[in-house]
Amino acid sequence: MAKFVLAGKSDCPHFARAELLADALYRSLPNFRVHKISIIPHEWKGWLEATCYRNGWKHEESPVVWRELVDQGGKRMLLGGFSDFLEHCRDYYNFTSDMDSETMLRVAAENLETKIKLIAEEQHRLSVIKPLHIWITGALSTTSSFLIPNLLSNEVFPDAAALSLHLLDLQGSEQELKGLKMEVEDLSSSLLHQVTIDTDLEQAFHQADVILFLEECWSGDSDTKGESDEEKKEKKLQIISDRYTEYGRLINRRANADVKVIVSGDSFVNMRCSLLVDAACSMDSNQFVATASQVENEARAVIAEKLGVQTSDVTDVIVWGNITGSFYTDLQRVQVFNFGGAITGPPFFSQSLHTIFHDRKWLESEFQDLVHCRRTAVASKSSRAAAASGAHGILTILKAWNGNCGADETFSLGVVCPGFYGVPEGIVLSVPVSFTDRKWSVLLDVAVGDDLKQRLQVSTSEIRLEKERGSKKQQDGLDNRLQKGAKW
Repeated sequence: MAKFVLAGKSDCPHFARAELLADALYRSLPNFRVHKISIIPHEWKGWLEATCYRNGWKHEESPVVWRELVDQGGKRMLLGGFSDFLEHCRDYYNFTSDMDSETMLRVAAENLETKIKLIAEEQHRLSVIKPLHIWITGALSTTSSFLIPNLLSNEVFPDAAALSLHLLDLQGSEQELKGLKMEVEDLSSSLLHQVTIDTDLEQAFHQADVILFLEECWSGDSDTKGESDEEKKEKKLQIISDRYTEYGRLINRRANADVKVIVSGDSFVNMRCSLLVDAACSMDSNQFVATASQVENEARAVIAEKLGVQTSDVTDVIVWGNITGSFYTDLQRVQVFNFGGAITGPPFFSQSLHTIFHDRKWLESEFQDLVHCRRTAVASKSSRAAAASGAHGILTILKAWNGNCGADETFSLGVVCPGFYGVPEGIVLSVPVSFTDRKWSVLLDVAVGDDLKQRLQVSTSEIRLEKERGSKKQQDGLDNRLQKGAKW
């Protein structure tokens, strides 16, 4: 199937002639497809330069025509300008255009008038609709495919009239993002206002109301031949430090003042959140959180399996510390529903875990190991990351943050600790919180003994070391550039 893209200045006579020729071919040939892009005259030069740069082309006039070779790997093939398109149609389809100059000018004028009207209508539509702008980084991760369909709902965003979804993936291909965009649009969500895609940071986080940081593919991850595990980790920390520092600066400049930022994933979650807070220096640190809900749910599943109940029957698990590092799963407040023991009651009846389960050695050793290993076990069995549970964890925090939770519900959340529990200020650690009036607050009525305080100190040291190793690489790079006489 022939799929052509025809783009040009809306007042260009040759663009008008090419349009009519393409329309005639479409009517005559069942397998001929054309997509037309009309660009307002003063925007044409910038649009053409960006398009040619992105595709490695050289073209300087209106119109520009290319083929979308979708059936051959999705690449684009530049055909050329109007004369090239005309020659192609004559040679391949025995079709030509006999439009005279007067008709060309008239159609071009009509095109320009129509384009101006469409722009005015779109501006009016946008002025009436105030969508909530949601940015997702690492948009091509497997988590995204589970997250997005559930994200576009009033349950998650009860006050939103419309949602604008912005998909960002710095390592992904534009074709893959276009495919994801089409899938999202095919969901036909009544809340969805628009979907945009980006593979660079040119527009990143502009007007953002919510930013969701998923696990990303770090450049250099696969280029590790001959490197030790420590060298691989060092390289990854450097890349993360550079990227998240830049993310934070962009959030500081471009996002809305009350933006909500959630960091998730399988690596360095606390550190990544901390880097954003440091770089977005004019933002309230309470707007940045790292989700530990996935770990909570993994712990609930382990307990449920041990007791023979449903995962949903286990509540109030607390995850402390470094979410993707040396975290500790605290069971002091855990309640269990529907347990078939000596004492039973109605569905709303629950019992403390420590009342019905007395194997303290298992809880402090094997249980902790099982929680730490569960995500890896899921990945090994399914040959992919635990994407569904990761998406569910993000949605859980979003719903609570937007007011869809009970006042007595407990959540584990990576936040900038204000000196509680003997932890130094400014460290992002997972602690128990509750949500009231769409704001989180740290729970202070939780028992924190000496053993737990020591565990929190270990997590604090671990996160500090990760940040130092990343920033040390940045400083080394800066020193090298200065020694070479780089200008700043």
